[in-house]
Amino acid sequence: QVQLVESGGGLVQPGGSLRLSCAASGSIFSSYSVGWFRQAPGKEREFVSSITAWSGAATYYTDSVKGRFTISRDNAKNTVYLQMNSLKPEDTAVYYCAVSAVGGTRNVNSYGSWGQGTQVTVYS
Repeated sequence: QVQLVESGGGLVQPGGSLRLSCAASGSIFSSYSVGWFRQAPGKEREFVSSITAWSGAATYYTDSVKGRFTISRDNAKNTVYLQMNSLKPEDTAVYYCAVSAVGGTRNVNSYGSWGQGTQVTVYS
């Protein structure tokens, strides 16, 4: 069983940057794809980005963050990162990471071992 802990959220002005971290326990973390999702108040949890297992050769992004967010993984540290640049107020949400045995999926139901989330607030 993989356990995930997100960190790195905070308050930032529009145009600012944050780097989220998803730290995992368990030696099999590298064998999972990892996804980032976000949930704003009153809205459903939505896909943000994912990275495939092992070397992370493939990455995926929702259209609204393409060119601004970058996902990466460091298997030696059992950590996946989400670098968020040019942040906008509409990026405000709780961000969650989770793992999946399916590479490239955006379906929230294909993910498990959800972390507790980290709050990102972009304010002007």
